[in-house]
Amino acid sequence: MATPHSPSAEDSLIARYFKPLATDPGALGLVDDAAILSSCGDDIVVTTDAVVEGVHYLATDPPDTVARKALRVNLSDLAAKGASPAGFVLTLALRSKEDAWLRPFADALGEDAKTFACPLLGGDTVSTPGPQMISITAFGRVPKGRMVGRTGARPGDLVFVTGTIGDAALGLDVLTGGVAASAVTDPAARDYLIGRYRVPQPRSALAHIVREHASAAMDVSDGLAGDLAKLCAASGVSAMIDAHQVPASPAAAIAVSAVGLETLVSGGDDYEILCAVPEGRSAGFSRDAGQAGVQVTMIGTIISGQGAPQWIDAQGREVTLRRLSYSHF
Repeated sequence: MATPHSPSAEDSLIARYFKPLATDPGALGLVDDAAILSSCGDDIVVTTDAVVEGVHYLATDPPDTVARKALRVNLSDLAAKGASPAGFVLTLALRSKEDAWLRPFADALGEDAKTFACPLLGGDTVSTPGPQMISITAFGRVPKGRMVGRTGARPGDLVFVTGTIGDAALGLDVLTGGVAASAVTDPAARDYLIGRYRVPQPRSALAHIVREHASAAMDVSDGLAGDLAKLCAASGVSAMIDAHQVPASPAAAIAVSAVGLETLVSGGDDYEILCAVPEGRSAGFSRDAGQAGVQVTMIGTIISGQGAPQWIDAQGREVTLRRLSYSHF
């Protein structure tokens, strides 16, 4: 029989793997069931995303990459809102508490929390007989009234996207033996695509630049085409997109002839930033992004109307996309 002061198995798990990560004073050493997040006079931006085994990552993915993905998909949301990370809470639904999985998971999570200045504030652990699930709620700070939403795009704004599009979808296709697995045979290119699927690169360095220049923004999580449609619908506008301007990595360029443009722009898991920038601010946006070391590409223009965004090829012909994005349901 346990004594009144004996720690439970859950308490021991938290103390062993996650208490060392809770270095922020507001975490209270994870001994309480709540934490303190100081607002510092800023607005607090809140976002939450879960990653589920078999849906967002494969059971065979290394645990360190699962940890990084779980945090980074939330950091991507904060960056697109123009917010600086302030901290996060973590919910883990685990089938078992094996050290071989939890130790590299916790170590990688701690490394990323430090790298991105987003400390662990608290959370919960539960057991599950089903797929594992990691849910993170992240908090960020923006100057009062300065969060960049989806509703501010206006006709004449230019449409920009960071990084490259489609790599993650191709990486998953490589891992699961799809068309891309046959099309991309170079080992370095395959590793690059797989890395982009397993470990997103949140554009946190661009947060303040998005805040200064963009009229509307969101991160690309479900697919560029579908997420653009969401942004346009929220703003009550449409868009004209130059399909041939969508940035692709050299590895993706190898595969595009086999998988098609639609796979790149609808596959999801890019975690890049999509934003509308007033034309008069576009040069400053590109300059500042370059100085921050983030590639940005202008891919089209916001236009009036409430129809679906139009995609145009290099010959000026409309491109029909049968699928716009990944959907859970």
